[in-house]
Amino acid sequence: MGLDDLRKQINDIDDEILSLFEKRMDICCKVAEFKIENSMEVFQSDREKEIVKKVRSKARGDLADSAEVLFTNLMDISKCKQFQRFFADDSGFDYAPLDLSGNRSIAVPGTVGSYSHAAAKKFLPESRPTFFESFGEVFAAVESENAEFGIVPITNSTAGSVSQTYELLHRHDLKICACTKIAADHCLAAREETNISDIKKVYSHEQALMQCSGYLSAHGYSAKTYENTALAAAFVKESDKPYAAICSEVCANHFGLKIIDRSITDAHSNFTKFILISKQAKLAEDADIISVSLRLPHQTSALYRLLTKFSVSGLNLTMIESRPIANTDFDVLFYLDFVGSVKSPDVVKLIKELETELAYFRFLGNYKEI
Repeated sequence: MGLDDLRKQINDIDDEILSLFEKRMDICCKVAEFKIENSMEVFQSDREKEIVKKVRSKARGDLADSAEVLFTNLMDISKCKQFQRFFADDSGFDYAPLDLSGNRSIAVPGTVGSYSHAAAKKFLPESRPTFFESFGEVFAAVESENAEFGIVPITNSTAGSVSQTYELLHRHDLKICACTKIAADHCLAAREETNISDIKKVYSHEQALMQCSGYLSAHGYSAKTYENTALAAAFVKESDKPYAAICSEVCANHFGLKIIDRSITDAHSNFTKFILISKQAKLAEDADIISVSLRLPHQTSALYRLLTKFSVSGLNLTMIESRPIANTDFDVLFYLDFVGSVKSPDVVKLIKELETELAYFRFLGNYKEI
């Protein structure tokens, strides 16, 4: 038998599988309708376990695990379709239109010349920011409504996620209403009178230090963590020690520091993504990014089964980040970004399904990149 004959057999079998799949989905919907009409519980985990057990017992030994995955996936697809058809509430979310015009109160970490300050000017060019020393103070200012908006970095193209921002997103019930990218072109700066050969310690935010780790190692500098790149520059300016700071050239010039070396990041292209946060959900007209956080049960294939829901809904996941939860036995929170709008009924239905099924789920915002 030739290859073409074998492929024809596979095609014929695929046609049979597709036909049976459609019949199974139709009957599952009829089952759901019957249960609803007779006030029965629709989704029954014991029934699923019974089906999986039977499938494993009937499957050929070397295919038992694969058969379980196949039928579990079939049942997950069925539940997604049933939920979207019969139970999902697509009434939408409460939000206000995003308005970034005029002078708005905005909380920014660091000081003049920081990358956060550059992001603030890009988000709200007509506003004058209030500066805070820490990211936590920015979140607190927005939560207490002492500031309408706050700005914090969330990820860097070289060093990855900003852990502190994710931790604060978990601890505070705030919403993301915009994001932007700022080129982080770091320089090494010190006081004018500092002898370059005397520099041993370099201060900056941990992200900046990681982004320049190769440069620091090559020059034998000791990296010292500071709350913010701009505040590190201010610290170096006020110190009588031969310290240096990693910061932007704008920041170095603002504090009157001399620039020892330019463009010291390990990667030629280095960008930091900043998010604009607010207490109330605020939505731009063409918002197309949705962020959520969730916790999955300790079950086999839990993440895979979650991804099935997005696939069935036809939604494109663009980011998955996991962060450990403090004071737990290695539990993690997942942060997901996907393309969509809460103005879409299909998106709302998926969000409502996740809210219903998961013990912990939070909608973090629907926004666009500026």
